[in-house]
Amino acid sequence: MGRHLSIDETSLSSGELYTILTSKAAKGGKSSLVAIVAGTKAETVIEILRKIPEKVRKKVTEITLDMAGNMVLIARKLFPLATQVTDRFHVQQLALEASGTAYFLNGMLP
Repeated sequence: MGRHLSIDETSLSSGELYTILTSKAAKGGKSSLVAIVAGTKAETVIEILRKIPEKVRKKVTEITLDMAGNMVLIARKLFPLATQVTDRFHVQQLALEASGTAYFLNGMLP
């Protein structure tokens, strides 16, 4: 499974949401997919991913995730020894949204 994981939510089809857990060591290649869980509700995802042995989950040292509360809860409950790292994409997205708002509020955008 690897010591460095990523967890995120995505819509694969018809607006159905899924939680995807991947291993960063595989760099998107073979063996990068650890699990796909239908839905994003923390309780459901935790219940399913608890099937991964605790001994294996405790070896995870870092988990990258977005800032959604459900992902934070999942990471904390399932990978308690892992450092949580906020996904750079989501941080950049918030910064761009904030700067766009700031420009607009300051009259810098038409």
